[in-house]
Amino acid sequence: MPKKMKILVTGVKGQLGYDCVRELKERGYTSVSGIDYDDLDITDEAAVKKFIEEYKPDAVMHNAAWTAVDKAEELPEEVYKVNALGVKYIAEACKAVNAKLIYISTDYVFGGTGENYYDTDDTKSGLSVYGKTKAQGEDFVINTLEKYFIVRVSWVFGKNGNNFVKTMLRLADAGITELNVVCDQIGSPTYTYDLSKLLCDMLETDKFGVYHATNEGVCSWYDFAVEIFKLANKTVKVNPVTTEEYLKLVPQQAKRPLNSRMSKISLDNGGFKRLPSWQSALERYLKELR
Repeated sequence: MPKKMKILVTGVKGQLGYDCVRELKERGYTSVSGIDYDDLDITDEAAVKKFIEEYKPDAVMHNAAWTAVDKAEELPEEVYKVNALGVKYIAEACKAVNAKLIYISTDYVFGGTGENYYDTDDTKSGLSVYGKTKAQGEDFVINTLEKYFIVRVSWVFGKNGNNFVKTMLRLADAGITELNVVCDQIGSPTYTYDLSKLLCDMLETDKFGVYHATNEGVCSWYDFAVEIFKLANKTVKVNPVTTEEYLKLVPQQAKRPLNSRMSKISLDNGGFKRLPSWQSALERYLKELR
């Protein structure tokens, strides 16, 4: 049976936007529009207002963002326009047409110290331009709307677009036999295929609020790389290095949180199912790529 809700998905050319549109269509939603920066400049307030008022969506899934973390340090004003002001304009337009908003945020809004799992209401103290502007985007949503889901994710990988898994496979295919990978940044990989299902589940409810959604389990980038090569049957020696050591090898980088562990209690309290383990997600993803 076709589903009636009219849904607008931004960032459709990215990993998550692509999977959200696919999942919505699989669920039988007939009025789904996926757009990207060439369809709408989210930093143009008048254009955003006009587009959303004319389309009149019941819900907007806002995935579009500036995600080039290192490049963001060089262009803070540009990044603020996309990750903060762009979100403000989307939120205000949603309010005008009474649409729900799902805003995708990040573990980078946190300072990333210690070893505790971050709760949804913990203090935001992002270390990078990317992290700070995403937090500002969150604040605009909270201050503008009542009908919103803010969903913080981390270490995203999907079929459409570039990610850590594809980079590791590309290096292996290029004949690289040894790699240095950071071992003291801890977090959770997130498979956009799994995440898109959860986001669509959320969209079908009014359980608004802030959520953390990643695949279950935690690892370091080193652990992640080792598992990628193991599951893909690639012979690559992975050397664990600290962030400090890595920065000496590759300087000019944005600061990244050492601790990206995020508590999923919010999902449990909302009655949402947690995502499968990151190892299961990676195994399924590699099959999808093959």
